[in-house]
Amino acid sequence: MSRPKLYGLMAEFDSPDALLAAAHKATAAGYRRMDAYSPMPIEELAEAVGFHHTSLPLVVLCGGILGGITGFGMQYYGSVFTFSQNVAGKPLNSWPAFIPITFELTVLFAALTCVFGMLAMNGLPTPYHPVFNVPNFALASRDKFFLCIKARDPKFDARATREFLQGLGPIEVSNVEA
Repeated sequence: MSRPKLYGLMAEFDSPDALLAAAHKATAAGYRRMDAYSPMPIEELAEAVGFHHTSLPLVVLCGGILGGITGFGMQYYGSVFTFSQNVAGKPLNSWPAFIPITFELTVLFAALTCVFGMLAMNGLPTPYHPVFNVPNFALASRDKFFLCIKARDPKFDARATREFLQGLGPIEVSNVEA
């Protein structure tokens, strides 16, 4: 029987300050693939674990532009090519009349792109995650704080990373098996 694949190593801490200090030290040590788990929001934690920027705004902008082009193009095609009628001498491609629908489709496409893009970029829905295999992880929603360094980190070495995490003063360091 083969051993389960290692997802990473997880350190358990008692306080948010200890978790924040550990995250800063791990980033300073060169670890880049890590996650922190806390029962409450910690203001500086996202920056400490290396989460700085996302490409979601660019994706939403592209979705909005696509929606605007779709709305305008749909009306232009319908007014000029499919159902062209000369009403009171107005031009067939009277673009001011197209603005409300163009605006609405821009907002609709941007909103839908935002929702589905956010879900995709966050990897959701995730009904199972390897950190659920750590017995004490149930306390992450109550009163404990966890820092997990992933095995796919370029600097990850099981023994050296375990020694590094133990040097941060955690309650316990656990293997997270995938």
